[in-house]
Amino acid sequence: MRRAIYPGSFDPVTNGHLDIIQRGCKLFDEIIIAVLVNPDKTPFFSVSERCEILTDVMKDIDHGGCTLMVESFEGLLVQYAADRKANAIVRGIRAISDYEYELQMALMNRRLEPNIETVFMMPAETYSYVSSRLVKEVFHLGARIEGLVPALVEERMRHKE
Repeated sequence: MRRAIYPGSFDPVTNGHLDIIQRGCKLFDEIIIAVLVNPDKTPFFSVSERCEILTDVMKDIDHGGCTLMVESFEGLLVQYAADRKANAIVRGIRAISDYEYELQMALMNRRLEPNIETVFMMPAETYSYVSSRLVKEVFHLGARIEGLVPALVEERMRHKE
């Protein structure tokens, strides 16, 4: 079985994230969407809320028989991936600036766990500029985020504000 870990904060999950998940299903039999617990940040949604939202919105994507699971984790990603017996770590890359950071992380992960590959995926052009940080910023400034996040996410953000 080809198992991948797709890690991130997913605060909030965007349509770009879902695009990566859906296309990742063409490559892997199972994808664990791993929500990072980062005690140094103050998130918009709690870890449990993010896991719940991800589980709900993934029901609407075509996963073509790929098994999708949502979990939270903290600590070293590559150790979590090894513990979950993953073959790969999936990372989305939107721009060159993402690549520079992700390359360093991928090389360190390879040094720590040589049997786990890092797979870089680019989102569809429609989502190439979308990030959770940018979505939160424009949302807080009163702009519409329709089309950037699933309707459920926008609804939950409006309810929480």
